[in-house]
Amino acid sequence: MNPLKRLASQTAVYGLSSILGRFLNYLLVPLYTYTFVPADYGVVAEFYAYMGFLAVLMTFGMETGYFRFRSAGEDDPDTVLATVLRFLILANGGFLLLAVVFQQPVAELLRHGDHPEYIWWVAAILAMDSVGNAAFARLRAEERALKFATIKLIEIGANIGLNVFFIVLCRQAYEADPGSFLGRLWVPEIGVGYVFISNLAASGLKLLLLTPQFRGALLGFDGALFRRMLRYSLPMVVIGMAGIVNEMLDRAALKFLLPYDDATNMAQLGIYSAVYKLSILMMLFIQAFRYAGEPFFFSYAKQRDAKEIYALVLTWFVIFCVLIFLLVTLFIDGFQYFIGEAYREGLHVVPVLLLANLLLGVYVNLSIWYKLTDRTLMGAWVALTGAGITVVSLWLLVPAFGYEGAAWAHLICYSAMVVLSYGLGRRYYPVPYEVLRVFGYIALGLGLFAAGRWLTDALAWHPFVAGSLLLALYLLLVAVLDGRRLLKAPDSRRRRRMKPRRTPRAQATMRQATMRQPPSRGPAARWRPSLRHVDLGLAVAAAVMAVVSLALDDVAKAPLYALLAYLLWRLRDRRQERAEPGKARFSSKAAEPRADDRKRGI
Repeated sequence: MNPLKRLASQTAVYGLSSILGRFLNYLLVPLYTYTFVPADYGVVAEFYAYMGFLAVLMTFGMETGYFRFRSAGEDDPDTVLATVLRFLILANGGFLLLAVVFQQPVAELLRHGDHPEYIWWVAAILAMDSVGNAAFARLRAEERALKFATIKLIEIGANIGLNVFFIVLCRQAYEADPGSFLGRLWVPEIGVGYVFISNLAASGLKLLLLTPQFRGALLGFDGALFRRMLRYSLPMVVIGMAGIVNEMLDRAALKFLLPYDDATNMAQLGIYSAVYKLSILMMLFIQAFRYAGEPFFFSYAKQRDAKEIYALVLTWFVIFCVLIFLLVTLFIDGFQYFIGEAYREGLHVVPVLLLANLLLGVYVNLSIWYKLTDRTLMGAWVALTGAGITVVSLWLLVPAFGYEGAAWAHLICYSAMVVLSYGLGRRYYPVPYEVLRVFGYIALGLGLFAAGRWLTDALAWHPFVAGSLLLALYLLLVAVLDGRRLLKAPDSRRRRRMKPRRTPRAQATMRQATMRQPPSRGPAARWRPSLRHVDLGLAVAAAVMAVVSLALDDVAKAPLYALLAYLLWRLRDRRQERAEPGKARFSSKAAEPRADDRKRGI
C-alpha cells in the first residue's frame, strides 16, 4: 500500500477521536462562555494550563520510549509495556497522594484558597490519564486505531454529557426548585468546579475501558531495560516540558504578567483562552497527525526511500494546515458565534495563533531528525531554546500589549524552533524537504487571507462570498500544482518486488555510467550566484513585506506582495527545472545505463 495513503488513513481514524471527538468537546466552549463570566472561565483555562505541564511531567517521556524500544526488536513488547506501566502507576500514585495531603497550601499559593478541592481533582485526572496513556500507546503500536478511537470518543462523550447534565440540567433545576433531586446536585459555590468533576468521571470511565490492555502487562518488569528507557525518555520530558511552556505558559502566566487587578487579569485570561479555542482545528489536526505519524516515522525509517517520503509528508501536511488556516480566517464571522459576545473583542489575534500553530506542526515534522538518530538530548536543547524565547517574549510583550503580545510570542517562538530544527536536521539527518514549496504555500495562504480582508473591508463584499471564492481558488491551485504528486508517491515494497535482478556486468556498467555523469554539487562546492538565487531573494523579500503589511494593517498592499512572492517562487522553480532537466526527486531511473550503452548490448 502507498505509504502516504496508509499514513493518511491512520491519521483519519485517529482524527475520528481527536478531531471529531474534540470538535464535539469544542462545543462546550459556547456552553462555558455563554454561562460563565470571563473571570470564571479564566479559572478553567488556568488549571488546564497547569494540567498541560503536569501531564508531560507525569508520563516521563515513556510513551515515545515505548515506541522506540518496542520497534527496536531487542526486547519483548510485553516486557517493555510492563516496565512502563508499573513505573507510571507507582509515580502517579505518589503524586496523587501528595496532592491530597498538600491541597490547601498549593491552593493558597495559586490564589485559590477558597477551593482546595480543585487541587486533588486535577491531580486525580492527571494520574488516571498518565496510566491510560500506556494502554493507548499499546493500541497505537499495534495499529488498532479503531479501538483507540472508540475509547477516546466514549471518554469525550461522557465528559460532554456530564457537563451538560451539571451545568445545564442541574443548574436550571436549582433555579426552578432548589429542593428537587436535580436541584440538590447543583452547589453554586462549586461553580466552574463542575467542569473538573465531569472530566474526573470521564477519565475514570476511560481507564476502566482500557483495563483489557493491562492483562499480562503488569508482570515482567526489567530493571536494565528501565534504565535504558529512562536515558532515552528523560530528554523527551525536557522536550515535552519546553513544548508545554511554548504552548500553555501564556495562559498560566497571564494573570501574573498583566498590569491590572486580579479580577481584570482573570477576565483577560478568559477572553484570550476563548479566542484561542478558535485555533483548535489546527491543533486537532496536528494532534491526529502526531498519533499516526510517530509510529509511521519509526516503522518506515529503514525503507530506502524514507527521506523522500518524509519530505513529501511535510509538503502535504502544510497544504492541509493552510487549508485550515483559510477556513477559519476567511469565515471568522461565522466562527465567532462559538464564543459569547463578551469574549469576541479578542478575535483579531486568531490569525496570529493559527499561523503559530501551523509552524508548530512544521516543527513536529522536522523533529524526526533527533528521534530517529537517538539525539534526544540535542532535541531537548532546541525545545529549551524555544521555551526561553517564549519566556522572554511573554515578559516583554504581555505587559505592553496584553494578551495580543502572548499570541505574537507563540509565533516568534515557533518560527525560531523551525529554523533551528531544520538547520540541525540538515546536518544529522538530511531530508530533502521542499522548502520553497512549503513556505510558498504558507505565503499563498497569507496572501489569500489578506485578499479576503481587502475584499470585505475595502470593496464591501459579503464575507461568505469572498471566503468561498478564495478558498476555491486555493484548492484549485493545489490541484494544479500538486494534485497528481500524491498518487505518484513510491511504494517501496512494490518497487522491490518488480525490480529486476542485475548481473555483475550490468552493475559494473551502471557504476561506469554513473561516474560519467557530472558530479553533484556537494557542500564544499564553490557557490556561484545565478538568476535563481535572485528570484529566491526577491520572493523572500516580497513575503516579508506581505507579513509586515498585515502587521501594520495595510491590507491593500499585502495581497500584491504575496502574489509577487508566489510568482517569483514559481519562476525560480522553472529556472531550476531548466538548469537540471534530468533531475527527478522520486525516480530510480537516474542511474540506468545510457542509450548508447544499450545499443552496444551492454
